[in-house]
Amino acid sequence: MPDLALHILVFLFAAAFLAGFIDSIAGGGGMITIPAMLIAGIPPLETLGTNKLQSLFGSGSASLAYARRGHVNLVEQLPMAALAVLGGAVGAGLATIVPGDVLKILLPFLLIAIALYFGFKPNISDADRTRRITPFLFGLTFVPLIGFYDGVFGPGTGSFFMLGFVTLAGFGVLKATAHTKFLNFGSNIGGFIVFALYGVVLWKTGLIMGVGQFIGAQVGSRFAMKNGARIIKPLLVVTCIALAIKLLSDPAHPIRLWMGV
Repeated sequence: MPDLALHILVFLFAAAFLAGFIDSIAGGGGMITIPAMLIAGIPPLETLGTNKLQSLFGSGSASLAYARRGHVNLVEQLPMAALAVLGGAVGAGLATIVPGDVLKILLPFLLIAIALYFGFKPNISDADRTRRITPFLFGLTFVPLIGFYDGVFGPGTGSFFMLGFVTLAGFGVLKATAHTKFLNFGSNIGGFIVFALYGVVLWKTGLIMGVGQFIGAQVGSRFAMKNGARIIKPLLVVTCIALAIKLLSDPAHPIRLWMGV
């Protein structure tokens, strides 16, 4: 496709900055960048591929910020991240044959359930709790499963990782957020590799948006580390509900088509 005009690139840079800020705290950055790219006239497949490129900068930036403050050890988390890469690559490779309508139907209700869990569970804080699953089993099962989902579909990946770390691994909210970003970085790499091989990545646009993502994630992660659970929890709830509403408001959503509205 032809090069985008300067004002369109500025618009996409600003959208990526906001997405990086929100995603570094609560996930859901894709609900900003994907519509922004579609509005800019980028075709859907190129939008998905370019979104994976620019989101690498946001998740990678946030991972570095959290690691520098000691909230996550990136070296120790490498095996899990590698499994997330594998899951993301397999998911992206099978995106054309996985029943996407099933995911589209279930996802809004799963996101609302996550919002209700974090919104009404009174004892969720930055303090760690008793874990329900060993790190080995968590990494072997839950991580590649969510990575696969990220490759196939994507929206809400950070929220699902957060839910797993809090409910299964027993992490506090801030620690869960820090670990989520590196795994999300891994699943983004897996999906990006596949999309790049298919030649559907707009490099110039993705790199410009990547700069916005990087800066936004640095600002957002510092904001999260300063405020902890008292800002992460409500933003996570709002993000999940907003993403669910956005998905259900799509005229092409299977439920709306079934109901004829």
